[in-house]
Amino acid sequence: MKAEGVTAHTAYGETPLCPKADKERTARIALINPRFNISFWGHDHVMPIVGKRANTPVAALPLLAALTPQPHTVTLIDENVESLDYESLACMDIVGVTGMSVQRARMKEILRELKKHGCFTVVGGPWVTVQEDYFGELADVIFVGEAETTWPAFLMDWQEHQWDRRYEQQAKSDMTRVPTPRFDLLQMDKYLYASLQISRGCPFTCEFCDIIVTFGRLPRLKTSAQVLAELESLRRVNVDHVFIVDDNLIGNKQAIKSVLRDVIQYQEHHGYPFTFFTEATLDLAEDDELMQLMAKANIEAIFIGIETPNEDALKETKKHQNVRPNAGSMLERIRRIQQAGIEVTCGMIMGFDHDDSGIFQAQRQFIADAHIPHAMVGMLNAIPKTPLHDRLTKEGRLDPADESEFGTNVIPLNLSRAELRNGYINVMHEIYDPTAFFERLEALNLEGHLTHGRLGIDQHEIRHPWMRVRHQAMHTVIAIVLAYRLFSHVKEKGLRLEYVRRVWRALTAGIGPRFMTNYLYNCAMHYHYYKLAQGLRAGRLANTF
Repeated sequence: MKAEGVTAHTAYGETPLCPKADKERTARIALINPRFNISFWGHDHVMPIVGKRANTPVAALPLLAALTPQPHTVTLIDENVESLDYESLACMDIVGVTGMSVQRARMKEILRELKKHGCFTVVGGPWVTVQEDYFGELADVIFVGEAETTWPAFLMDWQEHQWDRRYEQQAKSDMTRVPTPRFDLLQMDKYLYASLQISRGCPFTCEFCDIIVTFGRLPRLKTSAQVLAELESLRRVNVDHVFIVDDNLIGNKQAIKSVLRDVIQYQEHHGYPFTFFTEATLDLAEDDELMQLMAKANIEAIFIGIETPNEDALKETKKHQNVRPNAGSMLERIRRIQQAGIEVTCGMIMGFDHDDSGIFQAQRQFIADAHIPHAMVGMLNAIPKTPLHDRLTKEGRLDPADESEFGTNVIPLNLSRAELRNGYINVMHEIYDPTAFFERLEALNLEGHLTHGRLGIDQHEIRHPWMRVRHQAMHTVIAIVLAYRLFSHVKEKGLRLEYVRRVWRALTAGIGPRFMTNYLYNCAMHYHYYKLAQGLRAGRLANTF
């Protein structure tokens, strides 16, 4: 079934001739998501083990396809799962490229090649939104910010031969009018997770964050009906793991509670077909009802911007939601979330003005004390249009180079650039040393810091024992296959033996098949972090901000 408003086009790479646009100016459109460099989020070294090509599809491509009116045709191309065919792209009337800051170099390469082939190019996404002049004449048209109204408006202008160079919405998108993305135009079987967006916007004012630049401070949500329609669309393409890509799912706590209650009913009715992962802020720990609803909806893990154990640095960057003595320390609040049955992963940043050489040990110790296996650690970067970028520009503390040997454009106040870079690399090596990583993982899962049995699917299985038996059998098979792939893929003998030892320890602890599947996946994730840390030490820091 095709959604109303767009005609699917699936002949990418197979059309030998280039048909011209017809007299009604029907456009053949290709939308491209460039490949990522190896990164924390990409799970690149995990993909061969789990038999996937990429972690998560970018949310923009299927949404833009849904926003494209008939009779235009749309091809979605994710370079993370398939190669680009420039000869076929030259047959398109419009070629769009989107991307984040870490994709900007690859975006430029693609646009240069498209121009060589005479393509009409349009560019949107997070990076061009904050750095509008970055692509120069390589982009015929740029889209700044959201595009729910500007994309259809541009296509109407294109039909009339009178498009503008720049499009920006005058008002933020009404999320209650956003259509269901065209997931059917993506190769969903190539991805580890599907992507789902429920809300945009965040009420907080973190100095370094570009989210409020793009989406604003007023959280806007889809209706429950929209969310359930998207879940049904994902269920039809056999998806079971979903990343809710909201930058802060709980920006409007009362509104998201209503949506979560409806998601819980959907999960119950369909036998819990989905497991979710999302992003939220630490003030989640201050709302017991919200944590319970998230667990019942089967949100098994959340990513939280902890940033730093240095409270002076948190105040400096206006991360006030992390400094609330009346709500407890950050460690106490993390443990509250873990006790609710939700695993915490986190983002950590080094290089704030209040950081000195002691920050590196402080970061290591905090991550260990919090029992967080998965920590995305990075150096502070100043994104254009953010308050941080404006302040450091005035202070003359920004590196103007697009790519830096130091991996950041920020010139620190109390550290040399080399100290910051080297300290960051050492922290990455130390927290992803096998012993350090598995101590955190085992403390979380084998020593009781994460309370198991609180997720919605656990309660559902208690009420439906036959489903528990079926799931156990399924996860037993998955665990066996995953173990074989893991031990076959990891060539470093010492590391492979360490994984065998850790898996045996988990088995003798009496964990169930579903948990064993998750434990083996954590081993694969460690391998990714291990390889990532090796790459950092080898000097692969360029274009990380």
